[in-house]
Amino acid sequence: MPRVAKSARQPARKKTPVEVTGEIRILPIAVEGEVRHGEKLSQRLLAAADKAGLRFRQGDILVVKHKVISKAEGALVELDKIKPSAAARRWAKRYSLDPRVCELALRESRRIVRRKHGVLITETRHGFICANTGIDVSNVDGGRHAVLLPKNPDISAARLRGELTRRLGISLAVIISDSFGRPWREGLTEVAIGVAGMQPLIDYRGRRDSHGYSLHATIDAVADELACAAGLVCGKLAGTPAAIIRGYSYRSARGSAQQLIRPAERDLFR
Repeated sequence: MPRVAKSARQPARKKTPVEVTGEIRILPIAVEGEVRHGEKLSQRLLAAADKAGLRFRQGDILVVKHKVISKAEGALVELDKIKPSAAARRWAKRYSLDPRVCELALRESRRIVRRKHGVLITETRHGFICANTGIDVSNVDGGRHAVLLPKNPDISAARLRGELTRRLGISLAVIISDSFGRPWREGLTEVAIGVAGMQPLIDYRGRRDSHGYSLHATIDAVADELACAAGLVCGKLAGTPAAIIRGYSYRSARGSAQQLIRPAERDLFR
C-alpha cells in the first residue's frame, strides 16, 4: 500500500492562485514494463511511486504522459489493418513516410491546417493543433501499432484524479501531457491536453505589478508550464511516464484543458 506523508492527512487550506516564488520540486516516477489495455493505471503509478520512496502529499500535482493513458484505455491501432487511401499513399510516397500512419492522421483529424515539406499539421477532434493528429508509433511495440490521443483527456485526468483521491485520502491535481511542436520555433515542448483539479490558466489582468502598473493582457498557461517542467524528468527514452510537482501553490478547482484552446474569433492565425 502506498505511503502517505503525515502532513498530507491535514486538511488543505484554500488558496487563491498566486505567483509562486518559493522552491518547486519535480519528482520522477519510473514505471517498469508496458502498460496494458484495461490495466488500472492508478495502481501502477502508486506502486511505482512507493517503490521509489515517494509519498504523495496534499496539493501535489501529478503530470502523466498521454501515452500510458492511451495504452491503458486501449487507444491503439494495429497498423497492418489500416488500408491507406490514395491521398495518403501519394503523400507518403512523396516524402518516404508510412502511408498507414498518414491515413490514420487524416482519418482522426477534424481538418488539415497545413501540409508541406512532409509535415502534416492537423486539428484533432479535441481542438488541438499538432503534427499528424497526435498519432505516434514510438515507444509502443516496435512499429506494429500506433497510439492515438485519449478520446477525452479531461475525463481521463478526472478519472485518474478521482481514483488517487479515494485511495490516498488527499486532494491533488492531475495533468495529462503530450509533446507538440510550435510555429516559428524548433523542437518539441510539452503541453497539457487534460487537466483535473485545478485551473489551467491564471488571469493577472487588473492586478498591479511592483511599479503600480495595471496589467491588461497577461494570462499565464500554468498547466502548460507545469507539463513542461515535468517533461524535464520524463524523457523520451527514460521509462518515466509521470512526475510529481510539489511546491506549486494553486487553488483546487474544476478545470479543463479545453480552456487552453483559443476561440476561433480571437485566433489571428486561422
